[in-house]
Amino acid sequence: MSSPVGQIPLPILPRPEARFETFVAGPNAVAAAAVRAAVATDGEPYLFLFGPPGTGKSHLLHAACHARVERGGTAVYLPLGEAGLVPAVLEGLERVALVALDDVERIAGDPDWERGLFGLYNRLREAGRTLLVSADRPAGDLPLDLADLRSRLGWGPAFQLQPLTDRDCAALLRAAARTRGLDLGEPAIAYIMRRSPRDPRGLLAVLDALDQASLREKRRPTVPLIRTLFDDLERRN
Repeated sequence: MSSPVGQIPLPILPRPEARFETFVAGPNAVAAAAVRAAVATDGEPYLFLFGPPGTGKSHLLHAACHARVERGGTAVYLPLGEAGLVPAVLEGLERVALVALDDVERIAGDPDWERGLFGLYNRLREAGRTLLVSADRPAGDLPLDLADLRSRLGWGPAFQLQPLTDRDCAALLRAAARTRGLDLGEPAIAYIMRRSPRDPRGLLAVLDALDQASLREKRRPTVPLIRTLFDDLERRN
């Protein structure tokens, strides 16, 4: 989290809606349970999550940070490769109870980042802290120049996240709509599923746009409104 929690001046906060309770696990229930256990301090102190974009890796990292803070601990979420982040941000993170590093593949090949991450891994391990890491591929396949870092990242349990099924995607839409106070009926969900990418990120982006359109036009999120929204989006692209 940011300085009020971890006492470190970071501007990056976990997404408020990304909680364990809002995670539709689908085929990723085992990975989600492992992350929950790690946060509860009765699981592994290091976990590696990998899979293609849109499979929920970031959601689980955000959720882990929220859960650790709610238990009275400290947490930091860092999306590696984010514009403006420099390796020095890793210094002192061993004082934090849980560190979540997202998209580690984005720093591969950068010697300063690789050395910084290698040092942080060792310091966190010595301090008995929890480290969660995500990437788009297994640790052994990361194009890292520092062989020792690749080896360290492959030491702990690794979980491959899979895309959600259509049924899971529909369940995600229902749950996210309830969270936003949207009265989204089954015809509306079916229409969104026909025209939207089948990944959580894309579906939630559509839902956010629909929420704004519904408020702006003071209309329920019916199929005609959703059709207009998609038509407008397609014209812009």
